[in-house]
Amino acid sequence: MRRRAFITLIGGAAAAWPLAARAQQPMPLVGFLSSVSPEPFLLGAIHRGLAQLGYVERRNLAIEYRWAEDHYERLPALAAGLVELRVDLIIAAGGVLAAKAAKDATTTIPIVFSNGSDPVRFGLVTSINRPGGNVTGVTQFSNEITPKRLGLLHEIVPKADTVGTLINPNNPNAESDVADVQAGAATLGLTVEVLRARTEQELEGVIASFAKRAGGVLLVNADASFNSWRRRLISLAARHAVPAMYPSREFAEEGGFISYGIDRLEAHRLAGTYAGRILKGERPADLPVQSPTKFDLVINLKAAKALGIDIPPMLLARADEVIE
Repeated sequence: MRRRAFITLIGGAAAAWPLAARAQQPMPLVGFLSSVSPEPFLLGAIHRGLAQLGYVERRNLAIEYRWAEDHYERLPALAAGLVELRVDLIIAAGGVLAAKAAKDATTTIPIVFSNGSDPVRFGLVTSINRPGGNVTGVTQFSNEITPKRLGLLHEIVPKADTVGTLINPNNPNAESDVADVQAGAATLGLTVEVLRARTEQELEGVIASFAKRAGGVLLVNADASFNSWRRRLISLAARHAVPAMYPSREFAEEGGFISYGIDRLEAHRLAGTYAGRILKGERPADLPVQSPTKFDLVINLKAAKALGIDIPPMLLARADEVIE
């Protein structure tokens, strides 16, 4: 239900909120920049965070939406366009590249990011506690729990001897995540096969090819595009009977086998509250980068049954949610 509560404000009427109306009733103008396509439930979380600080779109706040739709090369121009509009603040979501494009476009307009990467490593902030400059936000550190995901997958399917790690080569974290998987797999005696998909269309061939290897399991890397393509990913894994571990609960809720990761809704809500605080006068440099601390393990028993897998009772007891 929570993911269906916010459907309308995803770029249609909201994105077209006219400049003339803002001129008649001055209000803060926020630019929203994303690497991917609209995800209504995540936008809803950002709006809830803004509302906690008293900002409601089309009442006392205007938002200009810009979507790269997985074409990362568009991000610099989209960010520059928001700067030309003289927005009061930019919210950057859908991966670290959106935040980097915003940061490269302006050193004065405040930027609030929400993504799964280490913001210090990618030069977004000076430090977690003292961001400095005009950038702060919420990091989900999604990619840093890859070894934990691998361990859980091995616990559920201990006979699997090969793990296919699905990455998006466009993601700056991809190769370092592969190294983490390889290190973890070595301790478990598993062989790693790296599967690369830059576009949604490439997924089918990649997964179909991997499925021909008997006894393999799939580890889907944390990636903004994979989140957008999750229905296709879930369908392909089910069609080819490949047990898959996904990076966030939305996958398991929509039919995927198992997921382990941060609550993305909470991360985006926190980004919304930071945006609201900055609009009220606080400085990004004074707001430490936040990170949600709860990780959810979600198991879909219907998917497990279709795969012929019995989930160990102790693991079921540890799950945050079991979908029957």
